[in-house]
Amino acid sequence: MRVLGILGSQQPNGITGQSLQAVLKGAAETATTDWINLADYQITADHDNQPNPVLDSLEAKLLAADVWILAAPTYIGGLSGIMKNFLDCMRNRIARYNAVGEAVPDRFKNKHYVTITNCYAGGVENFVTGVTDAAFKTMDKFLTMGGLIKVREIVVTKTFGMTTLSTKKQAECERAGQRAATKKERDDNTMKRYLELFGMIAVMALVTMGIEAGIGRLLPLDNFWAYYGVFVVVFYVLLASILHFFTVVKHRRR
Repeated sequence: MRVLGILGSQQPNGITGQSLQAVLKGAAETATTDWINLADYQITADHDNQPNPVLDSLEAKLLAADVWILAAPTYIGGLSGIMKNFLDCMRNRIARYNAVGEAVPDRFKNKHYVTITNCYAGGVENFVTGVTDAAFKTMDKFLTMGGLIKVREIVVTKTFGMTTLSTKKQAECERAGQRAATKKERDDNTMKRYLELFGMIAVMALVTMGIEAGIGRLLPLDNFWAYYGVFVVVFYVLLASILHFFTVVKHRRR
């Protein structure tokens, strides 16, 4: 198993770099590790079939690794420019494109990845407003184009003035590295998704019945169709909200 760290930060020894090194430390217990500091490379996009030895070198490292650890800070609510430039320049290599321009996973399919970011915002603020969501979404979009499978997200909050990663976060990063280094080549999450869906439906049905009992105190719901109609509307709104949260909004924020 080979694990490759990819750092997109202006300060290799900052909190982002320390987080990446902690993950690699955990992975090194069972895997071979290496890392790339993108700031050390002059990365430009491919143009008109001209040679691009920098991207060729980086692509070879990506192909050789089984797990990628992407680490980049959140700047002004978005992904750092160094990492974003790397993703933009690699966009034509992460997947092949069919006749209508749709990305089709190819050589990188079924590799695994972990994403890391951090921000000045506190844990509560990030939890409520999702300051780091845009950074995670940008990395996820690029990686899922290539058919990679996500293992974990890691976020460090309230980093203004912080010079050393906390002991708690260091341990969390090392555990994430240990887990990433032992992932199987392919993941089959079908049963897990069915169980999660069952849990969502069970909870939503219970909450809906509770809400309907409250509505019944204010409005007469003795008629079957009135009771049924209120149940369907409340259930739909709640289920749509939770599905939207888990499939679109939810990212690790603490």
